[in-house]
Amino acid sequence: MPTMPPVPTTIFDDLDDYVAAPRVTDLAVAPNGSRAIVALSQLASDKTSYVSALWDIDVAGTRPAQRLTWSDDAATGPAVTATGDLLFLRRKSSDDEALSVWTLPGSGGEAHVLATRGASCTGIRAALSADSFVLASDVHPSADTEAEDDRIRLLRNERKVGAILHTGYPIRHWDHDLGPATPHLFTGRTSHEAADPQLRRITARAESALHEASYALSPDGSFVVTTWTVPGVLAASRTVLVRIDIASSTSTILVDDDAADLGSPAISPDGTHVAFLRESLSTPEDAPRTTLQLYSFGDGTVTDAAPGWDLWPAAPTFSADGCGVLVVADENGRAPIFEVRDGTARRITHTDSAYSHVHATSDGSIFALEASYLQPPHPVRIDAATGAVTSLPLGEDAPQLPGVLTEIDTTAADGRGVRAWLAQPSEASESARVPLVLWVHGGPLASWNTWSWRWNPWLLVAKGYAVLLPDPALSTGYGQDFVQRGWGRWGKEPFTDLMAITDAACALPQIDESRTAAMGGSFGGYMANWIAGHTDRFDAIVSHAGLWALDQFGPTTDVAYYWQREMSPEMAVENSPHLFVADISTPMLVIHGDKDYRVPVGEGVRLWFELLSESGLPADDEGKTDHRFLLYPSENHWVLAPEHAKIWYQVVFAFLSEHVLGETVALPETLG
Repeated sequence: MPTMPPVPTTIFDDLDDYVAAPRVTDLAVAPNGSRAIVALSQLASDKTSYVSALWDIDVAGTRPAQRLTWSDDAATGPAVTATGDLLFLRRKSSDDEALSVWTLPGSGGEAHVLATRGASCTGIRAALSADSFVLASDVHPSADTEAEDDRIRLLRNERKVGAILHTGYPIRHWDHDLGPATPHLFTGRTSHEAADPQLRRITARAESALHEASYALSPDGSFVVTTWTVPGVLAASRTVLVRIDIASSTSTILVDDDAADLGSPAISPDGTHVAFLRESLSTPEDAPRTTLQLYSFGDGTVTDAAPGWDLWPAAPTFSADGCGVLVVADENGRAPIFEVRDGTARRITHTDSAYSHVHATSDGSIFALEASYLQPPHPVRIDAATGAVTSLPLGEDAPQLPGVLTEIDTTAADGRGVRAWLAQPSEASESARVPLVLWVHGGPLASWNTWSWRWNPWLLVAKGYAVLLPDPALSTGYGQDFVQRGWGRWGKEPFTDLMAITDAACALPQIDESRTAAMGGSFGGYMANWIAGHTDRFDAIVSHAGLWALDQFGPTTDVAYYWQREMSPEMAVENSPHLFVADISTPMLVIHGDKDYRVPVGEGVRLWFELLSESGLPADDEGKTDHRFLLYPSENHWVLAPEHAKIWYQVVFAFLSEHVLGETVALPETLG
């Protein structure tokens, strides 16, 4: 009998291989395009976390990447100066908070410390034509000097004081408490001969104004343009644009729009204009609208940079000549790079990819990270005129996939088109039909259009499932009307769109419509909860960090003011999944992290109790049920620790195997 060739294996066939795969997380590029640096995270030696190292990428794409940092302490936040020196952040091993700014000379030599802060630092921005930089770091409100700030921080640490007295909102963010220290901006010099090598604060009494701030440093290093939160009564809070003079630390409001939040400022190469994003303040009736705006320092005017454009721009950066602005925008399940110039938006890239970390350099090149469902983020160089994309070698090949990616679409009941990606095993066919998993994205103002190491469909494909990744109403990339048709109507068009595209997938000859499951996280978890109470078509449902009782969620999430703009009492009643718990007859796996402040764990705890006490599948006399609750006491919204991510997939695989495939799979022994 002839020997069968071995079945090729991929990193998706073994979770240990998967979590150990290196992943690109950041990109920095020299202003003249002479060098590019990526941050590459790899599994630490104890396999309990990831450690980031910096690598130098050959901008010509001819030689392999060269590793620059080797310490066990992670190197993060790279920025390249006008002279080609590399700046980055590194935590001091002896201190959980203290961070140092390091520099590695572009001309050669050893890396050394440029400045140190006793608190954490983020967001280095280097000047294009000067030897200065800015970054953000937390300062206690009662500290007038850096020495006093260090004293207070040490005092709280020594006495193990965690108490925070709040006077305003917000008080939490994603997975951590805010305060008592709040973000401020600091400036430093990159020159080795600088008279004052340390950091100097350029903001005073910022309180919470720089929470989640985005900022840009002028090319000559003389001023910063930053977002600044104007306090108000919850939903009335908004962000404006402020200019801060580096020498005098004086601030001036540039743009104040009482009907919008302003963000993502970028300063033109000649320092005469600021490009920024305007997101209109939503109401229960009207969805937000994001547009690209231009501010002129010459006459103080603000203009819409592309008034007829119906997509949502993100991450603006000026083109090399300063006459155009490069942005990324979701579009039909992709996220191309566009150039906005003379009032119109021209698509530069024409691949099925999503781009991020876009840099335009003075030599006319565009550098970015490119990703899609076919390959994880990797550095590329793009020809601005033709859109041709050249991959820059990292020394790591893209992982082999266990299946194929296709695209499907259908027409919803109201006549609107709905599309989705479908990842499926290569061997799927009419004679070898495969089960289907509907995976709903979060957001909800988002799109399935790029690779995610955390939410990866190929792990399910390796187990023999086809995975449907749809963009229902509320998804971005299909025009403002597509967002609006689902606004405040979460249980209506978003739900019916999902059912319509699931019908289309189930009609494919390779899909076994008798074996299906639905799953999602965050807003996707909300939709999983809603689906559970409105149809019994699925064999199993997985709800990760899902919204359950909207009247409870609204005031307890970390950004209650944002949801208050859409979530009126009427909307909450009409769209809350918890009101339909008695109609749930499908086994559910509930997953939640205790440190999740975006969707507080109370949503998962209440869902769990009401499933067991009120659903159509209640617990029996012994307290046993087909439902399951996977709780992570130390995890946040995403579940990021490598071993915890492994357990997440192992439990999901076991749950789906039991209820979709009718097979029993052993749970990991680490669950006890």
